[in-house]
Amino acid sequence: TFYWAHATFFMLIIKTAEYFCGGLTEAEKRQLFDEHVQWYRMYGMSMRPVPKTWEDFQDYWDSKCRDELEINRATLDIFSIRIPKPWFVLMPTPLWDQLFRPMVGAQRWIAAGLFDPAVREKAGMRWTPGDEVLLRIFGKMVELAFVAVPDEIRLHPRALSAYRRAAGKIPADAPLVEAPGFMAPPRDRRGLPMHYLPRRKSLLDRAGSLVHTTFSLSVLRPARRPDQRRAPAA
Repeated sequence: TFYWAHATFFMLIIKTAEYFCGGLTEAEKRQLFDEHVQWYRMYGMSMRPVPKTWEDFQDYWDSKCRDELEINRATLDIFSIRIPKPWFVLMPTPLWDQLFRPMVGAQRWIAAGLFDPAVREKAGMRWTPGDEVLLRIFGKMVELAFVAVPDEIRLHPRALSAYRRAAGKIPADAPLVEAPGFMAPPRDRRGLPMHYLPRRKSLLDRAGSLVHTTFSLSVLRPARRPDQRRAPAA
């Protein structure tokens, strides 16, 4: 279970690069596989479930998607995601939800395109060759548009710092930057002592926080009734 979660992080990189970053060569995929194994080893977990090679991983992924994954409550919650309304927006929440309903639908469509075909089939999601062409065109548009987006918004601050360190723009021994505000825990958990809440220091960091918390798929929450208990994320 722990390695499967880690494998999904790795495949998200592969899929995002394929559709929105111009794709990766086989050599780059092998390099990323080796790095993801190194990343997992740093957790101190058992390495027994980790495939030995990139080819073995592809067989592992295909087997999991075809034979083991199932449609359950957690899956259905993903299909009822909503974009959370920022606290400073003076608009009734029901109106906000209606306003962004088309965007939510578009996000579901993109998610369907990134799913493995076997998973789409299990979920009963329709995906045609025309959908695939449209997603490829949309991905290319995103790739071109991101050229104009400042690195301070487009990149995670630690990635930005690493690029600058590698380019010699900051000293090699410069201290690591703190995690940005958009990496903070949910509001109802921010007072707990096991969580660290970084302070936002710049206007660009605030802009990056707004972009990530409002539009990123990684922070979308399923719409829940008040009587529903919140389950911990996997």
